[in-house]
Amino acid sequence: MLVSALGVKAQSRKNIAHFPLVQQYFNPALTGLEGSMVKTLFRDQWTGFEQAPRTFFISGEADLAQLKAGAAPDGGYSPVSGGSHNLGLSLLVDQFGPLKQSQVHLSYGAGVRLSEKYSLRLGGAFTYEVNKLNPGRMTLDAENDPEYTDLLMNDNQSHKVDANLGVAILAEDYYLGYALQDIARGQVISGNDNLKNMFPRQHVVQAGYRAGLTDQFGLVANGIFRYDNKVKETVEGQLKGVVNNTFWAGVGYRQNQAFTFLGGVQLDQIRVGYVREITSGKANAINSGTNEIMLTYSLVPVKHEKQTKKISIW
Repeated sequence: MLVSALGVKAQSRKNIAHFPLVQQYFNPALTGLEGSMVKTLFRDQWTGFEQAPRTFFISGEADLAQLKAGAAPDGGYSPVSGGSHNLGLSLLVDQFGPLKQSQVHLSYGAGVRLSEKYSLRLGGAFTYEVNKLNPGRMTLDAENDPEYTDLLMNDNQSHKVDANLGVAILAEDYYLGYALQDIARGQVISGNDNLKNMFPRQHVVQAGYRAGLTDQFGLVANGIFRYDNKVKETVEGQLKGVVNNTFWAGVGYRQNQAFTFLGGVQLDQIRVGYVREITSGKANAINSGTNEIMLTYSLVPVKHEKQTKKISIW
C-alpha cells in the first residue's frame, strides 16, 4: 500500500540541453529562426548507465527568400525582415531501454512584419512517429509472467500521426513563443493500443534574449517551460557569454534534474558546441553525467561581424 501510494514515474519527456538549437522541434513558428541551416545533435544521457537514453537529431530549415537570394545580408540573418515563408524537416531518434522512438516533423512557419522592430510568426507541423518495444531488452522478475508472454506474441510497434501549432513574437535580439504539441494526444494511432495514452497534449513556452555589452563581448539568455498533465512542468534556463561573436561558454539549470556547462565556436558557416550535464535534485541517485554534441551548417554564406555589438548566436 505504501509503495502504490508513493507512485513511480519513468522518464517519458525528451530533454535536450541544446534546446535553443532546436526551436522548431518545440514550436513550428520558430522554423528558420536563424535562416537556412542544417542542424545535427547527439545526446548520450547518463554515460555508462546500461540502456540509458540516447538521442540523435537532424534537421534542415529553409527561408525560401534567403535561398532564392543566395546569401544573407552583411551582419547575419535578420529574424524580423526574414521568415516570410519557412520550411523545416527534422528527424529525432530516441532509444531508452527497450523502447525506441523515431519522430519525423514537417513544419511550416510564416511571418508578418508588424513594425520596423517586430514581426509575428505562425506555424504548424505535421508529425509522424514510430514506437517499437523490444521485449528482449527487458529485465523481468518472472519470465513466465503472462504479460511478458503477450508481448512476445504481439507486434510491439505503433504508428502515430499528430500535429503541432505555434505562435511567436520576434525582434532582432529576442523572441517569445508558445506552442501546443501532440494536439490529438496520440489518438490517431495504429498498432499497439497500450501506447495510446503515452502522448498527452503538451504546452511549450520559449524565450530568448541577447545583448552586446561591448564590441567584443555579449550575453545570451534562453529559457523553456514545458507542461503536460502526466509529467507536469519542466523549466530550464541558460546563460552564456559570447566573445568576438565567435566563442561562447555558459551555464544552465534544469529544474530538479541537472546543471549544464556549455561551450562552442562559430567559424564562418559552421558551429560546433558541447554540453556536459551533472545530475542534481531528483536525479541525484544517478551518478553518471550526460554528454551532448551539436553541429550546424548555414546553407548560404553568412558574414558574422566580429567587432560589433550585434550577436548572431542564440
